[in-house]
Amino acid sequence: MLFKQQALLRQKLLVLGSLAIGSLLYLVARVGSLDRLQPLCPIDGRFGPHGQEEIPLRALQFKRGLLHEFRKGNATKEQIRLHNLVQQLPKAIIIGVRKGGTRALLEMLNLHPAVVKASQEIHFFDNDENYAKGIEWYRKKMPFSYPHQITIEKSPAYFITEEVPERIYKMNSSIKLLIIVREPTTRAISDYTQVLEGKERKNKTYYKFEKLAIDPNTCEVNTKYKAVRTSIYTKHLERWLKYFPIEQFHIVDGDRLITEPLPELQLVEKFLNLPPRISQYNLYFNATRGFYCLRFNIVFNKCLAGSKGRIHPEVDTSVITKLRKFFHPFNQKFYQITGRTLNWP
Repeated sequence: MLFKQQALLRQKLLVLGSLAIGSLLYLVARVGSLDRLQPLCPIDGRFGPHGQEEIPLRALQFKRGLLHEFRKGNATKEQIRLHNLVQQLPKAIIIGVRKGGTRALLEMLNLHPAVVKASQEIHFFDNDENYAKGIEWYRKKMPFSYPHQITIEKSPAYFITEEVPERIYKMNSSIKLLIIVREPTTRAISDYTQVLEGKERKNKTYYKFEKLAIDPNTCEVNTKYKAVRTSIYTKHLERWLKYFPIEQFHIVDGDRLITEPLPELQLVEKFLNLPPRISQYNLYFNATRGFYCLRFNIVFNKCLAGSKGRIHPEVDTSVITKLRKFFHPFNQKFYQITGRTLNWP
């Protein structure tokens, strides 16, 4: 009889212990999801230009949770109205460059509670068919956000498409423009690698990088090859400067964003007049991937897709040398125009 009572007691303790652990885990998860929703402290600085009213931190924290549900379409019009949510035109756009790290930059900026990102590339300004649908179509492609938050989208084709600067200017002449660049030869090889992988998935053959990058008739750099042309950053930037002053551009070092992301993100925060909120806590190095991953809170982490960081094919060193020599004068002019010198060979 005593043995049965002891066994029953042990069983009850086991059940109570399981319930306690379950409750603890639930509370941890709730704290993790709410740590960005609760007011922590007021912001000392101003969110925008001088003269704009201060934004309390509680207003910057309503980001995950409800917004996630709204993005999935799980919200009624009444809920949207009650929470004062809107679909805003972007106040900043990552306009390029392709294979420069646009996705990484967008995801990292999304760590900031005052930033809301468009999940997909909209391709509004570089696609004639989409552009013909009008600005309201574009706005409705934007995520729900609170009025004080900044909506950001990225479409790297914007940087090299001739019609885009004028189209964006007509929408918002004071918009902030982010350009993330990598060492031009490395970027061109990365561009080639992405196309090559797509060909291989379809069991198609493709030329070697050397044959595309170098004109076989002249043995000089082939400027008709798109991957090369995209890396002549100064040529594209000059077209944008016909519409926007250089002060509305910020250059992000894509190579440094890979190895040391926080200083680059802090520069972007300053450029966008955002209170400093992204810290080293939000970034942790994943040795398996070889990239930094993102930590939003104690339960929600995110790494970039596995397609990022493809292994580049070996390229003839003489071709790399020729390309770097070709890009050098363009790089020097790019440094001069932007006021930012990058450590490119």
